Amino acid sequence: MRQITLIISMFFCSAFLFAQQDVSGKVTDSEGLPILGVNVIEKGTTNGTATDFDGKYSLSVEAGATLVFSYLGFTTVEEVVNGRSTINVKLSEGEELDQIVLVGSRTAPRSNADTPLPVDVLSSKELVSTGQPTFDKALQYRIPSFNTVQTPVNDATSLLDPYEIRNMGPSRTLILINGKRKNLSALLYTQTSPGRGETGADISAIPTDAIERVEILRDGASAQYGSDAIAGVMNIILKDDINKGSATLRTGMTSEGDGEMIGLAVNNGTAIGEDKGFINYTIDFSKVNLANRPGTVNAEGEIADFTGGTAADVAAVNEFLGRNPDANNINGSPETTSSKFLINGEYDLSNNTQMYFNAAYVYKKVNSFANYRTPYWRTVSDFPYLADFFPGENPLNAGGYDGYVPTFEGLLNDYNGTVGIKTVINDWNVDLSYTTGGNTQTYRVNQSHNRNEVFSPSTWVDANSNGIVDAGELTEGSQLYRENSQQSFDPGGTRFTHNVGNIDISRVLSDKVSIGFGAEFRNETFEVIEGELASYDGGGADSFAGNAPQNSGKFDRFNIGGYFSIDYDVSDAFLLSGTVRTENYSDFGNTFVYKISSRLKLNDNLTARASVSSGFRAPTLHQIYTQKAQYSFIPGQGIQVGGLINNVSTQAKLLGIPELDAETSNNFTIGIGGKFDNGIAFTVDYYNIAVKDRIVLGSEIGASGDPTNPLDILLAQNNLSDVSFFSNAIDTRTSGIDVVLSKRNIALGNGDLDLNLSGNYTIQNERDGAVKDIPLVANSGQSVVNATQEALFFTSRPQTKWILGANYDINKWGFSLNNTYFGKTTFKQQGMSTDLRTEFTPKIVTDLAINYNATEKLTISLNINNLLNVLPEWGFKAENAAGQALIDDTSITATGLTPIQNQSNLITFNQRYSQMTYDGYHFSQLGTMLNLSLNYRF
Repeated sequence: MRQITLIISMFFCSAFLFAQQDVSGKVTDSEGLPILGVNVIEKGTTNGTATDFDGKYSLSVEAGATLVFSYLGFTTVEEVVNGRSTINVKLSEGEELDQIVLVGSRTAPRSNADTPLPVDVLSSKELVSTGQPTFDKALQYRIPSFNTVQTPVNDATSLLDPYEIRNMGPSRTLILINGKRKNLSALLYTQTSPGRGETGADISAIPTDAIERVEILRDGASAQYGSDAIAGVMNIILKDDINKGSATLRTGMTSEGDGEMIGLAVNNGTAIGEDKGFINYTIDFSKVNLANRPGTVNAEGEIADFTGGTAADVAAVNEFLGRNPDANNINGSPETTSSKFLINGEYDLSNNTQMYFNAAYVYKKVNSFANYRTPYWRTVSDFPYLADFFPGENPLNAGGYDGYVPTFEGLLNDYNGTVGIKTVINDWNVDLSYTTGGNTQTYRVNQSHNRNEVFSPSTWVDANSNGIVDAGELTEGSQLYRENSQQSFDPGGTRFTHNVGNIDISRVLSDKVSIGFGAEFRNETFEVIEGELASYDGGGADSFAGNAPQNSGKFDRFNIGGYFSIDYDVSDAFLLSGTVRTENYSDFGNTFVYKISSRLKLNDNLTARASVSSGFRAPTLHQIYTQKAQYSFIPGQGIQVGGLINNVSTQAKLLGIPELDAETSNNFTIGIGGKFDNGIAFTVDYYNIAVKDRIVLGSEIGASGDPTNPLDILLAQNNLSDVSFFSNAIDTRTSGIDVVLSKRNIALGNGDLDLNLSGNYTIQNERDGAVKDIPLVANSGQSVVNATQEALFFTSRPQTKWILGANYDINKWGFSLNNTYFGKTTFKQQGMSTDLRTEFTPKIVTDLAINYNATEKLTISLNINNLLNVLPEWGFKAENAAGQALIDDTSITATGLTPIQNQSNLITFNQRYSQMTYDGYHFSQLGTMLNLSLNYRF
C-alpha cells in the first residue's frame, strides 16, 4: 500500500513540475510606453514569442520556467514564472543607442560590446561637430581607417572624391542605407591619382542632417552582403524622429577669403495616423564657391617644355608669367551647388507587420577648370583663329591673344529608394524589400575648341547651289573644325542604375541559437552617353574629349545570390557565428564564400573576438566597358591624349588583353575590447587581407618602336600617345592595426570631459608576387603596374593616422578640440627619376569647435578647421646613392635649373601643382576654414 502511495505521489509531483501554464503580460519602457517586438523566450528552449503593437504577449510555458525579455537598446530582463499567470515587465534603456550595431550580422542585432566584429559607430552629433561641409569629409576626421581627399585635377572627379577604408580603394567598401545596398556612382576614376581605376557609391551626396548614426564594419563581409565588401561595410542609419526637428543655417570661408559656403538644412518628422507610423524628411541646399591654390609657375620649365628656346620664345614666356605668375591656372576646390532631399518612414499594417520606406534625390552642379592654355602653349602661329576666339591684352600677339582656360561643368543626379515589409510569421522574422537607385553624370566643356582639321571634300554638299560650300553646309563626317569650331561642347556622360530585391528571414530558435537566411536578386545597367560629334571627332574638344559612338552604349548584367547564417552562444561568454553565401553572375559565373567569427567574454570587462572569411568582388560594369580617349599630363610633354581600351573590344582581342574576372580575398581579424565602470573603453584589432587577381587600371603603355607591332599600329591609327586597360594584374596583401580608446564623463569643474584616441597603422600594403603582364606589354619592356601605379595603390594614403579628441560640456557651452595626425605618404610620379621618391611629411591638423546653447531651441556653433593653417609639404627622398647624388647636385643644366629642380618641374607641371604634385596629397590644401552655424530646434 505504501508503494502505491509513493508512486501516486511521484506522479503528481512530476505532473506539477512539467505542467504547462499560460503566461501573459505587457512590456513597457521606463516611461510606461509599450514596446513592439520584444523577444520573450522560455530560457533554455526554442519556445518564444514577441510583443505586439500594444507591448502585449502571451506564451504557454512550463510552471517552473524562466522568461527572458530582450530588445535592441534595452537591458535584458529575466523573470521566473513561479506560478504567475501575468508578468508585466518594464525595460530600461541599457546600451547607448550609438553602441547598438545592425551591420555585420544576418541574425540578430548586437551591442558593440557583444559583436564578434570590429565596428565603429558615429552619431549624428559627432558628424555635425566636425564642421565639414559633406558627409565623406566628416568621416575623414572621425575614422582613422577612412581616407578621402580631393584629386589635384578637377574634371569629372570633381563630382565625387575617391574614398577608401584600410587603403583598399572605394570599390572594396560596400555602402548600405538602412541595411540596403546603395547604388554605385556612374564615375570611373581614370586620373593618375589615388583611387585610379576605381568606382564607389556617392556618399558625399547623403545629407548629414538626415543621418541618425553610421556603422562602419572594418572587416570583410562578402558572405553576408555580397560583392564589394572585401574591406568592409558602411551602414548609414537614417533618422526616424518625429519630435526632434531642426533647421540649420551654415556659412563659412577659408582664411584666404575664398571658398565661401552657405547652406540651409531642415530635418523634421511627423506621425502617420494615430501613432501608426512616421515620416522623417530632410531638405538640404548648399553653395560652395571656388577656392584656388595654384603654384608659381617656373619660366625655365615652360621654356623647355613648350618652346624652341629662342629669344622671342623666352621673351613671350617671361612677359606672360610676369603678369600672371601662376599662369592663370585654377586648381583647388571647385564651385559646387547642390540640393538634397531625403525621406524615411514606416507604417504599421498590423500588430506584427510594418511597411518601411526611404528615398533620396540629389542634384549637384560643379564648375571646374582644365589647365590654362598659355599663349606659348596653344600659339596663334599654330592656331591663328585663337586671336578671334579668345581676344586679350597680350602685346606680343595679334588681337591681344593671351591664352584661354577650358571649363568643365559637371551635372550629377543621384537617387535611391527602398520599400519593404517586415513581419513575424510563426516566430520567423521576415523582411521583404525592393531597392532601386541610379547615378547620372553629364558634362559640358566651354571656352574650348576642336583644334583638329577634319574634312572630306568629296562629301561636301553645296546646299545653296551657289558654288560655295559654307561650314554650315558640311555634312556629318565632313566637318571642318579649327577656325570653324564651336567653343561649347556636349561630351556626353555616364549613367549607372540598379534594382535589387531582397528577402531576409531570421529566427531566434532559443536563448543560444539564432539563424538567418535569405536571397538577393540584382540587376545593374551602365550606360556611356554619346557626346556630340564635334566633342570627339578628330581628337575632340581641347581638354576633355567626348564619348564617340563606338565607345558608347548601354550594358547590363544580373546576379542572384543566397546566404545562410547561424549564431550559437555556446555559453554566456562564448559566441560562434558562421555564414556561407553563393552567387551567380550572368557575365562570369558562380562564386562561393564563407565567414566564421567568434567572441569570448574574458570577464565582465574584457572581450576577445576573431574572424576568418573569404570574399569576392565582381568587376564593375564601368571597368568592363569603359573605352575612351583621355587628356592626361605626361611629364616633360604637357597634356597628351591617351586611350583607355575596354577588355571586350576588338582592340583588346588584337592586343591579347583577356577579359576581367572577379577578385577573390581571404580576411583574418583578431582583436580585444574592454569597457570599464570608470568610463574607459578600448578596442584593438589586427587585420590581414589577401586579395588575389586584384583589378587595376594599368599604367600608360607607349609605342614599342616597331611600326609593325599591333600596339604601335593601334596608337598611330588613333593618334594616341599611349593606351591603358584594366586587368587582374596583381595579388596584394594588406595588414594593420586599428585602435580605439576613450574615457567618458570625467568631472572637471562644473562640466564633463570626454577624451578619445583612435588610430590606424598599416603594417603591410604591397604587391604579393609578380605582375601578370600580357606578352605584348612584357615583350616591349613595359608593365601595366609600374612604380607610379604601385605607389598609388599602396602608399598614396597615410601609413598611419591618429585622431586625438577632447569634448568638454559646461552649462550652456560645449568645446571640442580634435587633432588628426596624417602619417607619411609616398609617391613615385611618372617621369621622375627611378632613383627618387617623393614623401609627404607627417602633419597634425587641429580642429576647434565651440557650441553655445543660447536658448532651449537655439544653438550657435563656430568651427575652425585646421586652426593652425597646416598645409601639405613634400620633399624628394633618395632610393639609393645615385638618388642622393641627384638631390645634392647643384650644377646648372641646359634648362637653367639644377637637376633636382628639373625633377620637381616634371611632377608638378612646372610648379602649377607645387603644393601637392600632380598625383595627389594626404589632406586638404585649403588651409584654415571658418564655419558658423545656427541650429533652431522645432
